[in-house]
Amino acid sequence: MLDIKFVRENPEIVKQNIRNKFQDEKLELVDEVLALDQENRDIKKEVEALRANRNKISKQIGALMAQGRKEEAEEIKKQVTANAQRTAELDKKEKEVEEKLTKIMMVIPNIIDPSVPIGKDDSENVEVEKFGEPVVPDFEIPYHTEIMERFCGIDMEAAGRVAGNGFYYLMGDIARLHSAILSYARDFMIGRGFTYCIPPYMIRSNVVTGVMSFAEMDAMMYKIEGEDLYLIGTSEHSMIGKFIDQILPEEELPYTLTSYSPCFRKEKGAHGIEERGVYRIHQFEKQEMIVVCKPEESKMWFDKLWQNTVDFFRTLDIPVRTLECCSGDLADLKVKSVDVEAWSPRQKKYFEVGSCSNLGDAQARRLKIRVNGKNGKYLAHTLNNTVVAPPRMLIAFLENNLNEDGSVRIPEALRPYMGGMELMTVKK
Repeated sequence: MLDIKFVRENPEIVKQNIRNKFQDEKLELVDEVLALDQENRDIKKEVEALRANRNKISKQIGALMAQGRKEEAEEIKKQVTANAQRTAELDKKEKEVEEKLTKIMMVIPNIIDPSVPIGKDDSENVEVEKFGEPVVPDFEIPYHTEIMERFCGIDMEAAGRVAGNGFYYLMGDIARLHSAILSYARDFMIGRGFTYCIPPYMIRSNVVTGVMSFAEMDAMMYKIEGEDLYLIGTSEHSMIGKFIDQILPEEELPYTLTSYSPCFRKEKGAHGIEERGVYRIHQFEKQEMIVVCKPEESKMWFDKLWQNTVDFFRTLDIPVRTLECCSGDLADLKVKSVDVEAWSPRQKKYFEVGSCSNLGDAQARRLKIRVNGKNGKYLAHTLNNTVVAPPRMLIAFLENNLNEDGSVRIPEALRPYMGGMELMTVKK
């Protein structure tokens, strides 16, 4: 959410930012915000004048009563009553205007970084850099669920009977591999100086609206019936929510946290063959990283965060690339975002395995996360990034480490988490 003062002083910048995000239907909201803001300030001004007048009249009444001029005092008291009624009306009106103003402000997108490429959707995202050499073996690579089935490692049919589409059972070596990757990701991030955390898996609505847009919430979140609780779609939600309504000592910044959680997402819409299996599902597990820092340090931390994911995947011999998200592909709260994509030898292309985002002070403004600095209080900057999100990451892992005989090589970095196993051999 933008600062109302910024919108008031820079309406054309806000409108151009909306155009850059190809959300022209929101342009009229800027003028509506300006009108509401002016109305709100006019109300406050009148209330202030009425209260000042009340104090003045109260002194007059006291003087008249002291002089025995009760009738004159009673007449003036009527004015006090009228002023009190008007003040009450204005207080109610002020609350209504501020609620409407806040609701609209939460729909206006954040100002994107000048470096973000302008484009309508993810088809116009820009490749930044490749890491590792993408290889296509001279043998056919099966679809990822077929690979898992050879290890007796997945049962989606049974999961469908139990929970419906979008769920799975992982078993045996595949389930162990899944857990090993998460354990390795945890230790990898601890080694990078991050504090490990296991957060709540449910959050209240004020936290949900503090960390994401209404459109994202509707598309992603599962609501707990009869309670003010939502299942998290990513641990970033509860991790940033940890700091709600807090004034943080500047000397303690930055907070660098890495968190494990299950994640739950609606994943609305139909998807093609490449998004079946365990690619797009309602339940998965993830290792996340978040940073709460000073505004002047957020750019530096943004580059560190996506690099962590790149380095993690490279230790598992998976080629990756970074992709700069264009303006139209950025969620409304984001200032800048880079996707990390892993190489798929079967598809002969890259696919998304993580997303790194700088949200500036947008989440901090909504959640009132402030920093007590040397020169006064200010809003913190928040960032988040995926370390790894199996089972989707298993697709890249299995394809890039698959041998012609169907066995799967275990990279050295992961072997301690697989009981020393160097090779997963086919079960059937």
